[in-house]
Amino acid sequence: MPSPEEATLNARERTSIDQIVAQYEGHPGSLLGILGAVQSVSLHRFLSTPALRYVAERSGVPPARVYSAATFFSLFNLQPQGDNVICVCRGTACHTRGSRDLLSMLCHDLGLRAADTTALSDADKLALTTADRRFTIRTVACFGQCALAPVVEVNHHILSHVNERTLQREIKALSQERK
Repeated sequence: MPSPEEATLNARERTSIDQIVAQYEGHPGSLLGILGAVQSVSLHRFLSTPALRYVAERSGVPPARVYSAATFFSLFNLQPQGDNVICVCRGTACHTRGSRDLLSMLCHDLGLRAADTTALSDADKLALTTADRRFTIRTVACFGQCALAPVVEVNHHILSHVNERTLQREIKALSQERK
């Protein structure tokens, strides 16, 4: 099976991108909207290299600019995402209230390698996906919800004052859901 970077776009994906580019055509600053829409219709919610190339070709935006935008903004994913995305805040307030321990527990409980998390400093971004693609664990610098620390986002839903038991309960519920 080819990696996401080696894959080619199928006819449905090209048609989808053509429609998205046409929808945003002529709008100033449309590149971010195009990339967001392309990512949202992607099977694993990410922007593959072939998709970025095709966006550049169809939109007339230079490939370097498309790639620059996709890599600059943290809302864009360049790797396939799991069915469930969990973001752990690594900001100062969350850190002092135990977000590193939550992150370690989460990675351990989901079978992700501890070495992947211990080698990172607090400022580094983390994005790990389980082998079965059920979960992607990410870190963010700050959600801006410091009064609610520690904060964890589960599938775009903010959880506040998170402790290990709360997070384990969320993971258990997601694990029991059928896709």
